[in-house]
Amino acid sequence: MAVAGIICEYNPFHNGHARQFALLRQKLGEQTPIVCLMSGNFVQRGEAAVFDKMTRARAAVLCGADLVLELPVTKALSSAESFASGGVELLCRTGCVDTLCFGCESGDGNIIMSTARALLRPEFDRRLRSRLETGVSYAAARQQALEDPALAACLTRPNDILAVEYCKALLRRGGGMKPLAIARRGDYLAQEPETENPSALSLRRSIAAGTPWLQCVPPAVRELYETAEVYGLPWGERAVLARLRTMTDAEFEALPYGTEGLWRRFMTACRTQTGVEEILQATKSKRYARTRLQRMLLCAYLGIDGKTLQSPISYARVLAFNDTGRQLLRQMKREGDLSVVDAGQRPEDASYYALERRCSDLYTLFARDAANCRCRNEEKLRNFYDKNEKNTCKT
Repeated sequence: MAVAGIICEYNPFHNGHARQFALLRQKLGEQTPIVCLMSGNFVQRGEAAVFDKMTRARAAVLCGADLVLELPVTKALSSAESFASGGVELLCRTGCVDTLCFGCESGDGNIIMSTARALLRPEFDRRLRSRLETGVSYAAARQQALEDPALAACLTRPNDILAVEYCKALLRRGGGMKPLAIARRGDYLAQEPETENPSALSLRRSIAAGTPWLQCVPPAVRELYETAEVYGLPWGERAVLARLRTMTDAEFEALPYGTEGLWRRFMTACRTQTGVEEILQATKSKRYARTRLQRMLLCAYLGIDGKTLQSPISYARVLAFNDTGRQLLRQMKREGDLSVVDAGQRPEDASYYALERRCSDLYTLFARDAANCRCRNEEKLRNFYDKNEKNTCKT
C-alpha cells in the first residue's frame, strides 16, 4: 500500500484541505495512510501561525491525517526552494513515504515536472543571470529565462510555484518517491471566505476580525477552533520591535536574506520607523518579494542568523497520530535514518532543541489573550493521539 506525504501549514486546516485528502484517497486507495509534515508555530510567509502547532496538528488528524510531523523552523522560514527541499528530505528519510501529494492551480503533474526539469538544466542558470543583470525581480527573471510560455505560466501561480519546487527537490534527490498533483480550486488570494474552497488568507482575516468563518472548516474541528487561542502580529508587534531595536550592526549583517546590502537597508528602517509595517514598507524594493522581508524580520526576532537557518535536519518531531500513524512510527524507527522524538521530548541535538524552545517561548508573545503569554510550554507538550480513528473525516 502506498503511503502519501503532504508538506503543509494548515494555517488553518479547512474544507479545501479535506477535499485534498478525499481526492488523494480516491486516486491511491481509500485506506491510504497520510503523513503530514507541517510547519510549526511560524510559517513560510514569515508570520506567526494563527493557531499553535498542536492545535493545527490535532485538527489535521481529526480530519483524516494519520500522522503529523513538524517541519523544523529553519526549513519553515526558508525560501520556497529550501522549504520544499527540506520537506522532501525529511519525508524521504522517514523510510515509509513513497508518494508526495500537493495541491496546485494547474493540477497537471506533467507540466509541473517538465517545468522543474527545465529549471534544473545548466543553460537555464545562464539565461537567469542574464535577465537578473537587467534589474528585474528574481520572479520575473525566472519566467523570462524559461522562454517556453507554457512552462513560464507555472511560475505565475503560488501553488504551482511551490509544486515546481517540490518536483525539483524530488529530481535532485532521486529515489522512488512519486509526485501526485491535485487540482486546487478557489482563489488562493481571495479576501472573503468561500465555504467549499476557501483561501487560508481569507480565514485568517476573518479570525482576526471576529467575522464568521467556521462554515469553511470540517465539522469535526469547529469546536476545537472555537476554544483555541489566536495568535498574530497585532498582539506581538511591540515584542518584535523591542528585539529589533536592541540588535547590533553585526547581528543585522548576519541575518539571512540580507544580501546585496538589503540587511543595511533593513537595519536603517528598524532604527527609524515606528512599526513593523512601516519597516517593511521602508525596506521593500522591486527586486525582493515582501515575503522575503517578512522572513528576514521574523528571523531577526527569533535570533536566527544565516548560518543557523542552514542547520541540517537531525530529527523528526511527532505532533499527532492515530492507530495507523502509530504503525507508521514503528516503521520509521525500523527503516528511517532520522531519530524520532515526541512532542516535548529532548532530542540529542541540544543546540537545535534550544532553538525550538526559544521560538516556542517567543511565539506565545503573539497571543491575543495576554494571559496565554507564558514561557517554556515546549517542554510540556504531549502528542495528540486520536483513539477514535473510525470517527474522523476519512472518506
